[in-house]
Amino acid sequence: MMINTDGWLPQTSPDSNHVIPVRHIASPNVNPRPEQTPVRLIVLHNISLPPAQFGGGYIEQFFQNKLDANAHPYFQTIHELKVSAHLLILRTGEMIQFVSFNDRAWHAGRSSYLGVPECNDYSVGIELEGTDDQPFTEAQYTAVIAAILSIQQAYPHTRRHLAGHSDIAPGRKTDPGPYLDWQRIRRALADYYAGA
Repeated sequence: MMINTDGWLPQTSPDSNHVIPVRHIASPNVNPRPEQTPVRLIVLHNISLPPAQFGGGYIEQFFQNKLDANAHPYFQTIHELKVSAHLLILRTGEMIQFVSFNDRAWHAGRSSYLGVPECNDYSVGIELEGTDDQPFTEAQYTAVIAAILSIQQAYPHTRRHLAGHSDIAPGRKTDPGPYLDWQRIRRALADYYAGA
């Protein structure tokens, strides 16, 4: 998957011949990156709305500021938050892009990586639909590896910089959690570059 110069993955439909469908849903929770700030970090997260429940389209609504506070008691605690990620990978492996990779999504909050604060300024945020206490799906691994490779090719400074939300906001965040198989992801990336 090649990222366009405008920072978007090309859209593909679920019934096309593409292995990984991609949709675009623009989030209003975005702003320009600071000038002269290259993209140099990829951050992996997990999210489920309501917690530990999958499907329903609530994550998409949340990232568009359209979450109905009355749809679930938990939503009353978060519906006014302004949050986004560049990419969401559903349990099916489908990708939804909310923000151009060229722009600043609001996914990391107060954070620091290698001593540099405000990770939103220079990172790409990928949300995996999931929880800290359940394995991710095969389709999600296929999709997240493909997404990381695409991002690394378009933004070469990210090549050696892949972290979890818990790594950049320790004590405040725990995602993507212990069930994410980091070794599987890193091995797939290494194998790709070894064969390139």
